Amino acid sequence: MEEMLTLEKFEEATEIVHQVTRETKLLYSKVFSDRYGNKIYLKPENMQYTGAYKLRGAYYKISTLSEEEKAKGLITASAGNHAQGVAYAAKAYGVKATIVMPTTTPLIKVERTKSYGVETVLYGDNYDEACAHAYELADEHGYTFIHPFDDLAVATGQGTIAMEIIQELPLVDYILVPIGGGGLATGVSTLAKMLKPNIKVIGVEPLNANCMQVSLEAGKVCTLDDANTIADGTAVKTPGEKIFPYIQQNLDDIITVEDDELIVAFLDMVENHKMIVENSGLLTVAALKHLDVKGKKVVSILSGGNMDVITMSSVVQNGLIARDRIFTVSVLMPDKPGELVRVSSLIANLRGNVIRLDHNQFFSTNRNAAVELKITMEAFGTEHKEMILKELENQGFRPKLIRPNL
Repeated sequence: MEEMLTLEKFEEATEIVHQVTRETKLLYSKVFSDRYGNKIYLKPENMQYTGAYKLRGAYYKISTLSEEEKAKGLITASAGNHAQGVAYAAKAYGVKATIVMPTTTPLIKVERTKSYGVETVLYGDNYDEACAHAYELADEHGYTFIHPFDDLAVATGQGTIAMEIIQELPLVDYILVPIGGGGLATGVSTLAKMLKPNIKVIGVEPLNANCMQVSLEAGKVCTLDDANTIADGTAVKTPGEKIFPYIQQNLDDIITVEDDELIVAFLDMVENHKMIVENSGLLTVAALKHLDVKGKKVVSILSGGNMDVITMSSVVQNGLIARDRIFTVSVLMPDKPGELVRVSSLIANLRGNVIRLDHNQFFSTNRNAAVELKITMEAFGTEHKEMILKELENQGFRPKLIRPNL
């Protein structure tokens, strides 16, 4: 393997990226530390100027280009964080850049990318189609292409995160890093091993987009048939070819996380740390419960926080449902005056908060025998929910849990 990710390059990159990055000091999480029996620290890259770590790799990559390469103009393809990282870096260098984004990209991300003064081109239904078009434009106009992850200079820039973590917490035992295409994991794991050979670096992937895990098991780069996950920033079907050997050499293990776990992790971050972290950035938080160690110093890299409000709303609602903080129950009762008051009073006395009612008189042809009432309510959690269900059962309402329709 040709040695290109050197300590000298990482040191150079650290000095260079500090010209444009915000200091993201480690945050100690007492909540997670108490819950998992380790000392948990968070590396909040969601607080970067562009809302993600991607600025590091883009800015360092541009610094390595010749004046001729920069003069040709830059081009890349991305639906989100890399787009904004390249756009911000290009503006800082005074270089022209074109960003190709899928037509499905949320408007807020398109507008935010445009705000840095770059040209945006909407093309294709997904990243792969946008990327292919970007390569076509690069060939046609002679632009310099900056790959989101399969580029050793980009990976070097991303690896500066490890330099900061180890400088701030020299006795760190584990670093958890999200994996999409593998650029961040390559930089972090390679530099971490250089600085502290006994450190453990664990990659975290969505279960339904585990291209790196599959590739490592096969011993070669593999392509998934699909990458269907709410962690859109890591929904990659094929990891990088150039960076793969470094992952093989330096990554200790991979943990996979289901989408439902990310939903709960989002609530954890909002309620306990007052931070918005996007689904891909939450991978390392959700992975904490899968880390089978105790008494260790663990750093979870929160890779980004760019999340549109509609997605945020959906995640919050589903998180409340997953935590039994919102639930819907169907109860049966006679169609006669006073029954609705009786069930409402029962819930109120148990401190449940009704937020929606749906009264169906046509549930049965015999209305005197039973009508259906669907009640959506708030509870304090699983124990409180079970207490309400038990009392409804005791009072003869025959409760049946159903999926909330908020």
